[in-house]
Amino acid sequence: MTNRSPLTMVPATDRATVVCLAGALDTDCCDRLAGELTRHLDRAARQGHRLVLDMTAVPAVAEAARRTLREETGCLAGAPVLVVATPEVRKELEQDDLPGMRLHGTLVEALTSLPPSTAPAPVRPARPRRTGKPPADAESMRGEIFGLRAKARTSGLIGVAQGMLIARYDLPGPAAAFALLREGSQQCNVPLRILASAVVTAPPPQTDAHWFLGRGTHAPPPDTAFVRAYGGDVTDRCHVLAAALDTAIAVAEADAGEVHLTDPAQDHALFLEGRRGLDAAYWDQVALVTGPPVVCAVARERLAPAAVPDVAADEALSAHPAGQALLAAGRRAVYSVPLITPETYCTGTLTLHRNEPGIWPRPARRTELARLAADVAAWRSWYRRTVVLDALEHLHQNRPKRGAAARSPDGGAGKR
Repeated sequence: MTNRSPLTMVPATDRATVVCLAGALDTDCCDRLAGELTRHLDRAARQGHRLVLDMTAVPAVAEAARRTLREETGCLAGAPVLVVATPEVRKELEQDDLPGMRLHGTLVEALTSLPPSTAPAPVRPARPRRTGKPPADAESMRGEIFGLRAKARTSGLIGVAQGMLIARYDLPGPAAAFALLREGSQQCNVPLRILASAVVTAPPPQTDAHWFLGRGTHAPPPDTAFVRAYGGDVTDRCHVLAAALDTAIAVAEADAGEVHLTDPAQDHALFLEGRRGLDAAYWDQVALVTGPPVVCAVARERLAPAAVPDVAADEALSAHPAGQALLAAGRRAVYSVPLITPETYCTGTLTLHRNEPGIWPRPARRTELARLAADVAAWRSWYRRTVVLDALEHLHQNRPKRGAAARSPDGGAGKR
């Protein structure tokens, strides 16, 4: 595939093959669009999948491209392609009769519209299909849906960051903006979602040469008991958080646990960053927590630990889907400690679970957990002030220079 292709592959799940499209679908891309659609429709049919077109990164669809979509999907009225698109693009698509397509606003909405049966989808008449995969069990299906929901949440944030980079650096379109984000993420070892969040929330670059002025010498990582015990690469966010969660579970003598961090790009909601011993039905419910009665949100609001000795006896939590998922998994007691910086700002939570109900952890263990939480909060503050800002600086200094490359045909549409 050439760099001009509007199609980007996403691995198939057990029920659907998701194909992401980026950039304006104009007249010039119709032949390639038709060929790729044919290929992926046939592959989806052979695997017993439904095809999902994620068009949330498509700013516009030309009449010729709409005609191509109609011709390639018109025979699929019985099992239409699921299309996820922005309201503006859905309005454009609704101008045409598209019997082989069903429009949705979110990936979650599209996936939940699938019938409960996992039987293979009907094939297009010209190409007989082979049998697909056996039905997935309930647990793997929940994991699949969670992964797609997580992708939907992340793609929205990344899309906003792409738009800001296009406008700021006069980039030719979403593909160039995504390439810049991806390069910065890989070079600086900062997850793409975290870098996108920083782009969205940071103040604009201060000069053409530097995003930030006067940063001077970088502060060393905090000299805390947790960081000293960790002993690894303190810039590796994933490993540091995994070590913190494992330590918390050991200290609390817990059966499971999770770590959330606040995301400034999402109104400082708590974003699930790591988990141990939790099934998909639960972590699907706490992937993005905005408020009580979920215990981590209670701890964040109080700026103090929150404990639920028995989930079944807590009226609010037991009625909430997260509490119901805990009970279904046999988890009865929950304890959450906030990650509070010296400025008394909550930057996340460590939440522990136990199978047996009761008041827990013991006082000495709670004190130890509080120290660990303060250490993790100090590390996270340092990480945001150094590693993340370095990634923004790298992105700014390695951006394509204005006028260095010819603008693509979809450049104007991408900035609408």
